[in-house]
Amino acid sequence: MSKIKPSKGAPYARILGVGGYRPTRVVPNEVILETIDSSDEWIRSRSGIVTRHWASEEETVAVMSIEASGKAIADAGIDPEQIGAVVVSTVSHFKQTPAVATEIAHKIGAGKPAAFDISAGCAGFGYGLTLAKGMIVEGSAEYVLVIGVERLSDLTDLEDRATAFLFGDGAGAVVVGPSQEPAIGPTVWGSEGDKSETIKQTVAWNDLHVGDVSKLPLDSKGEIKFPAITQEGQAVFRWAVFEMAKVAQQALDAAGIAPEDLDVFIPHQANMRIIDSMVKTLKLPEHVTVARDIESTGNTSAASIPLAMERLLATGQAKSGDTALVIGFGAGLVYAATVVTLP
Repeated sequence: MSKIKPSKGAPYARILGVGGYRPTRVVPNEVILETIDSSDEWIRSRSGIVTRHWASEEETVAVMSIEASGKAIADAGIDPEQIGAVVVSTVSHFKQTPAVATEIAHKIGAGKPAAFDISAGCAGFGYGLTLAKGMIVEGSAEYVLVIGVERLSDLTDLEDRATAFLFGDGAGAVVVGPSQEPAIGPTVWGSEGDKSETIKQTVAWNDLHVGDVSKLPLDSKGEIKFPAITQEGQAVFRWAVFEMAKVAQQALDAAGIAPEDLDVFIPHQANMRIIDSMVKTLKLPEHVTVARDIESTGNTSAASIPLAMERLLATGQAKSGDTALVIGFGAGLVYAATVVTLP
């Protein structure tokens, strides 16, 4: 017989509060068109994006996260000292170590919580939410702060016609805490590593140390390009439209929720055409509110779902207690979907 005392946490977990931060600078498509041969109409028709936010030098990954976290903590009605863990999903914090989560935890006054970063691309928020739920039910934390944050403008090749218009910056955060009833459903998640080359960083950081410049991409001025995100657009589009609709349906089934029982659908804000295609494939009723934050925020990767959630609640398009399906998908290729009760 085991001598280990069983863990004891809350019976269930729920999202208690949400907060977001969008950088001050708003960048219209006209700015993007200064470096690529395209048109505003083409960008809108291909992606649905009209504007996006780009961070200033002062709006770092940590600064944006702290702003979003403060709002989420206030929305949850708890004190920062009650947070037992901080989970940050990002691919654009350029210090390999220490984790930016530790800096954020300190600066929001969280005391000495567990704090770590994860890298799961555009599915990162779903991964973080699943980890938070597990901590609360297992009993290792009572409240967990989950942050999705990106400065993708730092990883954007402005001469790449396929991606220059896609990415934006921002931070979204939620506080996850105990619940007496199910409010975060089972997560359907996974990866398809055989497709990992379809979304990737152009060159590895250590490639910048090589002496042979011929191995590195150059810009139109002949200067070495900073590493950027690149993708095979059509392959990603087909995968997202056909495979992720299946994953979304699996998440509904796992939670025992029918499409007509949903109030809100919050997919990763990757592309408006992908969102519309998923709505059609899932046969969502007209009463279901669909997040289309991408129009004014762009693709913010791990930050896109909490940012979209925050905006829906702030504008009254969604309300506390609504049942929402959330799904993230991206580089890896990785994905995560679940049904949640909105805070």
